[in-house]
Amino acid sequence: MANEELNKRVYVRQIKEQLNLEQLSGNDESLNRWAIAPDINRPGLELSGYLESNDLKRVVILGTKEYEYMSKFDYDTQRARFEIITDSFTPCIIMSGEFSAMNSLLDLANQKNFPVFRYEGPTYQLIVDLVSFLSEMLAPSDNLYGVMMNIYGKGIMITGKSGIGKSELALDLINRGHMLVADDRVDVTRVHKSLLCTAPKILKRMLEIRGVGIVDVTRMFGANAYLNRCQLDFVIKLVKYDESMENDRLNPINETFNVLGLEVPMLIIPITEGKSLSVIIEAAVSNYLLSKLGFNSNEDFKNRYRQELEMKGANQ
Repeated sequence: MANEELNKRVYVRQIKEQLNLEQLSGNDESLNRWAIAPDINRPGLELSGYLESNDLKRVVILGTKEYEYMSKFDYDTQRARFEIITDSFTPCIIMSGEFSAMNSLLDLANQKNFPVFRYEGPTYQLIVDLVSFLSEMLAPSDNLYGVMMNIYGKGIMITGKSGIGKSELALDLINRGHMLVADDRVDVTRVHKSLLCTAPKILKRMLEIRGVGIVDVTRMFGANAYLNRCQLDFVIKLVKYDESMENDRLNPINETFNVLGLEVPMLIIPITEGKSLSVIIEAAVSNYLLSKLGFNSNEDFKNRYRQELEMKGANQ
């Protein structure tokens, strides 16, 4: 995965299409430049002539302040300063607002076949839209094996060894009104402190049931049975029941599951034949939701039991 992350890039043509930018210079070939950093550059220091510690690998944004500052200089000075921010590593320049691009910048950009764009909107909106797009496109990603469901509005990933019944469980949960996100392989992207999950394109809406084959859940159960993407909130790991697990029934096996550097709460559920697993999963998710609100049924029961013992001891 490390090599894949190093090779992630966003082409300038993707930025142009995403933000609906007006191209002021450069031809179609100039759109083959790329960005590798989910950030932008407001080149105040570079435009003042300061060359040290500058980062020219980010998309450059020229807003009102930069435009007004550069308007104070003559053509040759402007061109010399713009020479700094049209480096071969700079993806592109985007101007915000309704300003006309300076001739010094356009002449230099056309000579270099360098892309300059105009964004119809305020600078702050451009920064928000661009950084959000780059952050998602360049975010660290991985793929996990399991079933991703949306249960009671939360993203739940069900994991376990092959053949333990994850897909059959997903089918039952869908039949009970919950939503499938991905079966078998879950593509996960980390955006800031969130983990966004979706299915690979070839597997979207598909669920594999042993003995039946591949089913399209949207055709079988309707559009409400499928969700294109959701956040990973909780992991449930299914394991085969072992007698040693009977020793402490009041302390469920709660662990964490590390995904792209973030710890996700995980509950390990031992399963045996004959139990309604979908009902158990719903109960586990409901209990998780209650725990997020500060309720812990196991601790409440322990406290009641302790109080009962204390009362009996006091009456003896």
